[in-house]
Amino acid sequence: MTGASRSRWSRRFIIASAVFFVCWRLGATVGITHRVEVILALFGFVSHVVFGMAYLLVPSYFGTTLSTDTIPPVHFVAATLGTVLLAFSAGSVGPTFVETLGALVWGSGVAAFVAALLWSVRNEVRRGETGTSSHRESYEWVDQYANRYLIIPFAYLAVGSYELLARTTILPGLTDGYFPRITHLIAAGFAVLLVFTLGVRLSPRFLGVPVSKKLAAVVLPAGAVGPVFVAAGLGGGPLFVAGAVSEAIAFVGFAALYLSVFFRSDRRRVGTESVLAGVIAGVVGVAIGLTMALWSVLEIPALPPGTLAAHRQLNLLGFLGLVIVGFTFLFYPPSAGRFRGASERTAQLIIAALLAGLVLSVLGRIAGMSLVSALGNVVALLGSLGYGYLLVSLLIEIGARRTP
Repeated sequence: MTGASRSRWSRRFIIASAVFFVCWRLGATVGITHRVEVILALFGFVSHVVFGMAYLLVPSYFGTTLSTDTIPPVHFVAATLGTVLLAFSAGSVGPTFVETLGALVWGSGVAAFVAALLWSVRNEVRRGETGTSSHRESYEWVDQYANRYLIIPFAYLAVGSYELLARTTILPGLTDGYFPRITHLIAAGFAVLLVFTLGVRLSPRFLGVPVSKKLAAVVLPAGAVGPVFVAAGLGGGPLFVAGAVSEAIAFVGFAALYLSVFFRSDRRRVGTESVLAGVIAGVVGVAIGLTMALWSVLEIPALPPGTLAAHRQLNLLGFLGLVIVGFTFLFYPPSAGRFRGASERTAQLIIAALLAGLVLSVLGRIAGMSLVSALGNVVALLGSLGYGYLLVSLLIEIGARRTP
């Protein structure tokens, strides 16, 4: 696949992600259901940007390139249409034809995506290639170690997508089809674990400081096993606790790894600061998740009603949202644009709005203060609009520059 084609479809996935981000935050502001919100956030905003970057990064991390020109455009249509159909059907009571069609379209795109990546790196995986350049030999061990876990997130994505389809068809399911179980497989197993594996490789390159081998050796195995335990035990019990503990170890370990790199580095860019905020939000979110797991096996009074919603916000808008926004700004620096508002200062204001919106939303939910929570949603919506404007304008401009 040509470099121009890879970059073009990567940009389109990221633009679609930004649009879904705005739709998600707008929906949260006007009061859509939790399921629709999760679909727009996870299948729309998070997954689309991950798909776009994976086509560029994953093959390069094995020293090769994507081997097909056909799959990305087909996958783009399937992922976008599948997300829209799933979101449209989420307000219904019980499975519907639209949900089945959405799951089928989404799953077909995922199958093509996973197959294209695996086929592209099949030989390099056997040879243990890392794509690490000769002047970065100090990164070789961590790169090699991270590559061992890079395939696991795509297995979680495949299983979660299959379960989504089995939920509404006669296909035999591996689980009971409980929707939160499926979304945990995709969110924690695919998105979060991929952030961990890519973050271990990306952080030292953007910040110029090697990561700790010991911390990497803790984060990735814990992040790999945690999602399956959480999904299997969701609702309470020993498996749920085991999964929550594994996820807590992974999140805290990743936070320690990133903080160590961040504070040892003399490079300060707006993207690295957003990742830092997201990592801290993730630790708070997983702490709430661990508390809920322990509460499920101990006879202790119930947590505040808004605890689950706060946990969801900290993980989706906090960890995944701020980390993705940060890494996106690192790959596509706002100051590279030639349009009004294209600057690091604008990006800082956007991140500040997203962070402020997150804090207000979480505090409002936990304290039962609906006005504070609503204000947080409005502020986060403004941040998403700014992000969408800045990123989409920049990517369109970049595409125009590269057009012959």
